[in-house]
Amino acid sequence: MHEESASNLPASLLARARQRGGDVALRHKRLGLWQERTWEQLLAEVQGLASGMREAGFVVGDSLVILSRPRPEALLASLAAQWLGGTAALLDPLAPAEEQLTLLRELEAGFVLAEGQEEVERVRQADSLPRLLFYADGRGLADAGVQSYARLAAQQPDSALSILAQGERPAFSFHRLDGEGQAQQQCLSHIELLGEAHGLIEQERLTAAEEALAARTFAASGQARYLLAPWLLAGFRLNFPESLATRDNDRRELGPTLVLGTHESYGRLYALAQQRLPLPGSLLRRWLDWALTAREGVLRYSFGYWLLLRPLRDVLGLSRTRVPLLVGEALPSEAQAFFAALGVAPRAWPETPRWQATRTLRPSIAAWPQGHEQPA
Repeated sequence: MHEESASNLPASLLARARQRGGDVALRHKRLGLWQERTWEQLLAEVQGLASGMREAGFVVGDSLVILSRPRPEALLASLAAQWLGGTAALLDPLAPAEEQLTLLRELEAGFVLAEGQEEVERVRQADSLPRLLFYADGRGLADAGVQSYARLAAQQPDSALSILAQGERPAFSFHRLDGEGQAQQQCLSHIELLGEAHGLIEQERLTAAEEALAARTFAASGQARYLLAPWLLAGFRLNFPESLATRDNDRRELGPTLVLGTHESYGRLYALAQQRLPLPGSLLRRWLDWALTAREGVLRYSFGYWLLLRPLRDVLGLSRTRVPLLVGEALPSEAQAFFAALGVAPRAWPETPRWQATRTLRPSIAAWPQGHEQPA
């Protein structure tokens, strides 16, 4: 059960650590092996990061700019910034280099988490001089001006460090350029995220037994709304693939019960399935088409399911999926019908980003609550 009293994301983490401290909360595949961390370990890591960031000068209202693909370090650094009353400002790591550079220059960020060498160099190219620049990739960088995430997180956590996050303040801010090159941002508050997470947990009956795969980039509001916040409230296990390139293999190995996808990600799985299907007109393809449309008769459906549909779900890594979620644009009718026939029809959840044009993207703007007028 989740606690109704938690009014912000770090408070939810603290509640899970007290309630389910020894349970595995997060796994990340590295060098082919799944590395596990418990709720207690996550709490200590976030507190260590928060202590190190505070020593570097991070205060209430500051933003931590994150330029990274999906990985635990990006998530836990976000929670550390929020613990200190700040905002995690997310840039799309797959956006064109010039867009990233423009946004980095506009933000003039004082605190930056960069994934590795390439991202660190991009921060430098933006002529940015952060007070704290640290990197997530554990392979290390020969650069005296950059700290490693591991070193920062290894600091002795200050258990007396109070949670400074406030429910109405933004937990995450997202940044992009529109078609005309105008900088835009959107913010999601702690209260908004937790409220939507409660709704998802209740409607989809999520429990601590779920296995979820965090394969989408963090720089998307749907991931914060329907994966990260529910994870903190329901206390299920969150899994990170080794890389975006290995996510399909990692999904097949994991067999997640909760899958969060978009028009693009489900479309990619649909295309992958089509490549694996027998050629049209062949005997096997006729059997499969028959199985995909079979719903009458227990014997007929059972035959189609165990002979054809179940193996196809295994190939896609959806063998155990019971909560397939879709955010954003709807799927084409043929793709939706295909997944429905497999028994994993994606259920649509709203993602209505409130992008706002900004004359400047200085971190202090992200600290203003939703609905409040920002300073000129």
